[in-house]
Parts: sequence; structure tokens; C-alpha cells
Amino acid sequence: MKIAQLSPYFYPHLGGVESHVLELSKKLIDRGHEVFVVTTRLEDTEEEDVVEGVPVKRVEPLSILFSTPIVPGINKKLIEEDFDILHSHTPPPLMSFSGARAAERKDVPFVLTYHCDLEIPNIFGPLIVTLYQRTLGTYTVSKSDKIITTTTTYGATSRAVWYKEADVIPNAVDAERFHPSNEGRSVREELGIGDKKMVMYVGRVVYHKGLEYFVESAKYLDDQDVHYVLVGSGDFRPELEKIVEREGLEDKVTFAGRVSNEKLPNYYGACDVFVLPSVSRLEAFGIVALEAMASGVPVVISDIPGVREVIVEGDQGLLAEPMNSKNIAGKIRVLLENPELGEKMGRKGRKRVVEKFTWEKVAEDIEEVYRSLFTR
Repeated sequence: MKIAQLSPYFYPHLGGVESHVLELSKKLIDRGHEVFVVTTRLEDTEEEDVVEGVPVKRVEPLSILFSTPIVPGINKKLIEEDFDILHSHTPPPLMSFSGARAAERKDVPFVLTYHCDLEIPNIFGPLIVTLYQRTLGTYTVSKSDKIITTTTTYGATSRAVWYKEADVIPNAVDAERFHPSNEGRSVREELGIGDKKMVMYVGRVVYHKGLEYFVESAKYLDDQDVHYVLVGSGDFRPELEKIVEREGLEDKVTFAGRVSNEKLPNYYGACDVFVLPSVSRLEAFGIVALEAMASGVPVVISDIPGVREVIVEGDQGLLAEPMNSKNIAGKIRVLLENPELGEKMGRKGRKRVVEKFTWEKVAEDIEEVYRSLFTR
């Protein structure tokens, strides 16, 4: 099959959707398909290039509004291209609307992976989201031949897709790249934390990740020889730095910034506990939790729809109350004070990833979705 993957953003822009599209495309190419990605052209990118073996075609945006690329030329680009199936990823939302229109015009199957709901963090945000869902969003979903959600609970609680049956196919991780054997001593030396217990977050440093509650949880662990490390970049960092200064946590919290793909597995190899403290429906799964589990690290994750399905509570990690710093600290404390429990959860987490969340399995399931559209 010749498959077009439509993604609002793509590498070098980093995020869960971008990572998903890249890894899925690579695995589908390995399985013998011809795959290319159509996306927004950002600064310092070419109109056409190749990323890790995946051809990429980029279209110049008119503007970017509320983190959503406005790309009128995407429809024309899709009409010009030759493909057997169009697989779109949302949010941001508008590009999938253009994809649905183009697929209908070309009379090719249209698959939509609904990664998460929309949220716009201002006073008019809920109104804008509702208007979109009732107009362009409804059209996009109704024209989808197949809809994929990554978890059962998220799909069941999302107003955007609950009236249409969805195939549940989770996100995935490279279980060979993220592995318990990855060395972490060099990271600890680089960060200057020695043999302290290392508690880590990985991801964008943005408001909906609940990082203020994560950072504040460090003050409840004063009796622990522990150090917090935040890996990633984003515009919420200045606010977090103010919290660190206000709470006197400068010696307990390190902002590692953006870490290269090559070094990231070693950061997981260095940490003792991984925390995903997200508070918003913009977080529907949490690929970074899979990376930690594949690395044999026990996890503490927010008890919110979608995210909670990554683990079985008490087996691979613990669920924490969202927006509750003291509760997050309590879950971390359980794992730090019971290292044998943490090691056991880490082993079970690795086993769960290998059984359910590898790219080999996920790509096979998505390929089956594609094939079903040609055998009706």
C-alpha cells in the first residue's frame, strides 16, 4: 500500500503525536509499504526531506493560531499526491479537516487517529472548541472510514468521538532502544547527583503537564536523599523556576533541558522513579511512561482517563491524584522506601510493554485496520 500520514507537526518539532507518526511510518516501511508524511513547514526545514528513512513533504502555513497550523495549501498538496490511503492524526485539528475533504474528493479511505481532546487555555477557549466540534470537527469524524483511539477510557469519555465506534490501538515504544541495560552512571555524573535517588519527568515543559505539582512535591520529601530531574523544554519553565526558588528547592531540582534522542535512554537508565503528573485531557496516553517502563523503571502517573490505562495499579507503578503535590510525594515515597517493590514493578512494567506496547504489534494492528477498508 501507498500510505500518506498527515500530521500537523513533525520532526524537528517534538511531541507525542510527532513521535507516534515517525515510529509508525518507519515500521510500516519495514513491513513493505510505501509511506510518506505530509506536514507543516516550519522554520529551518525544507519543502521535502527524509527523516530517519521517512520521506516528508512540508506545506507553508499561513499562520499558527492557538498552536494550530493554518495551512490552506494542504488540501491542494494532498490532491496532487498519489496514495491508496490517508491516515490523519489530530490534534491540532484543522489539518485533519482538510484531509477528510481531500480523501473524499480522491475517493480513498480516510483513517483518523484521535490522540486527545482540544483545550485552549483562555477565557474563550471552551466556546471555540465547542464551535469547532459542532462544525468542522463533526464533519471530520463523520467522514472517517475508521477512527483509532489509544485507550478505551479516553475514547469513551471524549465527546468528539463517543458517537462513533473506534478501534482501540495503543501507543507504542521501541523496547530495544529503551531497555533496563542502558547505562545511567554518566548521566548522574553529568548532573552532579552522585548516588542520590533520582526522580524524573520527561516531556514538554508546558502548563497542562501538571509540573508545578510535581516540583512542589519535592518539599514533602525533605527527609529523603532525592533529586528531581526535569527533561524537556517549554514556555512553562520560568514559572517552575519561580516555584523552585520560592520553596527553596534549588538543591533538589535540576532542569536538564532538551536531551538528544541518543542520550535519552541513559537518562531512564539513571533514574529510580519516573513521574507523569499530567492534569489535562491534552494528555491522553503518555508515551514517556512506556519509555520508563521499557527501561525497567517504576512509574507514578496521574489517575486521569487514558493515562491510567498504561499501568495496572500496584503492578507496574502507582496512580496519583492529579493536582495534589502531597499525594504525588506520597506515591514517590512508597517506591523510594521500598526499593524491592520498585524493582519488582520495574520488571513487571518491562514485561507489560513487551507484551502490549511494541511497535511491531501496534503497526500490525494498524495495518489490519487499513486492510479492512479494502475488503468490505
